Amino acid sequence: MFREYMSTLNLTLLTDLYELTMMQGYFKNQNRDVVVFDAFYRSNPCDGGYSIFAGLAQVIDYIENLKFDEDDISYLRSLKIFDEDFLSYLSTFRFSGDIYAIPEGSLIFPREPLIKVVAPIMEAQLIETAILNIINHQSLIATKAARVCYAAKGDGVMEFGLRRAQGPDAGVYGARAAVIGGCKGTSNVLAGQIFDVPVLGTHAHSWIMSFPDEYTAFKTYANLYPSACILLVDTYDTLKSGIPNAIRVFTEMREAGIPLTYYGIRMDSGDLAYLSKKVRKMLDDAGFADAVISASNDLDEYLIETLKQQGATITSWGVGTNLITSKDNPAFGGVYKLAAIQDENGVFQPKIKLSENIEKVTNPGNKTVYRIYDKATGKIKADLICLAEETFDENKDLKLFDPNAPWKKTRLPGGSYRMRELLIPVIKNGETVYQSPSVMEIREFCNKEKETIWDETKRFVNPQEIYVDLSQKLYDMKAELLNKMGQE
Repeated sequence: MFREYMSTLNLTLLTDLYELTMMQGYFKNQNRDVVVFDAFYRSNPCDGGYSIFAGLAQVIDYIENLKFDEDDISYLRSLKIFDEDFLSYLSTFRFSGDIYAIPEGSLIFPREPLIKVVAPIMEAQLIETAILNIINHQSLIATKAARVCYAAKGDGVMEFGLRRAQGPDAGVYGARAAVIGGCKGTSNVLAGQIFDVPVLGTHAHSWIMSFPDEYTAFKTYANLYPSACILLVDTYDTLKSGIPNAIRVFTEMREAGIPLTYYGIRMDSGDLAYLSKKVRKMLDDAGFADAVISASNDLDEYLIETLKQQGATITSWGVGTNLITSKDNPAFGGVYKLAAIQDENGVFQPKIKLSENIEKVTNPGNKTVYRIYDKATGKIKADLICLAEETFDENKDLKLFDPNAPWKKTRLPGGSYRMRELLIPVIKNGETVYQSPSVMEIREFCNKEKETIWDETKRFVNPQEIYVDLSQKLYDMKAELLNKMGQE
């Protein structure tokens, strides 16, 4: 179903114009160099301690379907900046390179490659914009969802943001990312169909208002959906009308022998902490201690955390606008930088980008990333960026240091840690070699990933940093390039 949906979209021209003008420049200059590009980001959204990687399945699908059709060529010709020999080349274009990536749902940290592209420079250049568009959006929403779910402390979180998303694609793929980040489902039916994720929802205030009275509206809804009966109680007055009418309907269902398998109420306005405590007492006193209390109304991780601290008895959260748009941090700062060029002997020569801003100086070379875990706790100790050919022996001591403050060092005794290489091949020689898991499988993997960091890294204020270090060889290479360029 996902491929059927994607096949209606031709994303080949989902690129910035300068990618194509640079391609033509490489073509005209007979530049067929094989290069390495890294996609990474520089800081976590919302000043958080981690991010969640999402969007890889869509990147793979984009690469698999990347070709210029007749309409694409005709449009590019109409711009009058591309020569016929270059347009002829584009008409037979196929991606022939390799792509390595961190699996979706993984915890990720600043400065480490999330996707590595090894391909002829024209091919690697073309795909920059689409890769960043896809992974920046979904990684942002997955990260926001993980934060919201952490604030909910095990309560169910539902993604309810479709009507506030920035267009249909943002709504569909945002819902996918939100489920990966931890949401138990979405209100978005199209996302449910495409990605086979749970779809959830109750009813609107208009349902109540369309009936002569609130009780009749509730009773009718309960008759229709007895096994999923969540009643919206704040259309008129939550405590004086909504809850008494809901209790009346629940009582009648129980007396009629209808199993109350999943039932309860939803509030969408008012002081949710105060109201939920009152509502909980009223439901408990009426014998409905297992009734769900759900809430919506401009929720985010900060408000949910505050409501929890105030003793709110809410057990299910519907989060819309602030999740699907990541309203307080609406962009994920992923970038795509050249790291190496292969010479005539097949050796990758490192390339580095300098900047007045230290954080924008890139890490050169053909690299990979290892995650280092403490064997005793299973928690992440650090991530290590190193050259692709480097190997490590877990039985030997491992020395780590902060690349920005190399005098800060730590030594991990041999046998006390384990290492896992994060970048895995997903496309080789233009052919897909990786089977993307289902969204719900990625969600399960992501939940396990989140268990590998301490709560100190998950907190919203001044979280503890997970260090991303450089190997000694990579650090020395970078220092040599910087010194060389500084002398020129």
